[in-house]
Amino acid sequence: MVSKPGLDKFWGICIIIHKFARKEVILIMKKRNPFLVFFLPYVTFGIYALWWDFQTTDEMNTRGAAIPIALLAIVPIVNWYWMWKFSQGVETVTRGGMGTAAAFCWCFFLGTIGMAVVQSALNKVTT
Repeated sequence: MVSKPGLDKFWGICIIIHKFARKEVILIMKKRNPFLVFFLPYVTFGIYALWWDFQTTDEMNTRGAAIPIALLAIVPIVNWYWMWKFSQGVETVTRGGMGTAAAFCWCFFLGTIGMAVVQSALNKVTT
């Protein structure tokens, strides 16, 4: 059988795409030190808290949570809705280890202390 020059390249690309599509996605949550999660927002004037929100939201969404974009965390009033959805994501990812209401209350009323407690719960399910 005679093969055409372009056809070999085409089938090679198809095989590469197939292997890429079958590759398993590793659902990683980064283990962070709860003390640093509590302390760094004060040192960085709140920038670390925003970064933590973005990172944990992204990591929890890869594990099945349905949290909206973290930019909502900086919009007044809407941030309460975002924090509630974030708390639901914490419950989903921890498989009930920390409830929605508990995560919401910790973060809403105690700020960085709540972030550290939530991070501690998330550390229990990290790989």
